[in-house]
Amino acid sequence: MRDAHRAAFPANAAGRDLPKPAKYAALAAGQAVAVAHVAAHALGAAAYAIRAAAADAPTSGEAEAARIAERDWQRARIPAKVRELVLDDQRNRSAICWNVFDD
Repeated sequence: MRDAHRAAFPANAAGRDLPKPAKYAALAAGQAVAVAHVAAHALGAAAYAIRAAAADAPTSGEAEAARIAERDWQRARIPAKVRELVLDDQRNRSAICWNVFDD
């Protein structure tokens, strides 16, 4: 875990001065490796990936469509055994994740 946690810092830094889509993708990678040991933080990587998809859209209307498409793409890949737990967590904590999980 210590090695994974240390890997988060260069991943986060990699996107520092890049456009928002790349910045959020780097933050998603950093979040994923940094919080593998804390289930309560696992939504962060998914949220940053959704923000990256939305930020890559050329207009605000397309950004919303991109947010929904990425969120739905992620949800389609949630293993059946944990699906309801993850969806419940998304509903409960969407507000602290920039509301990216909202329906």
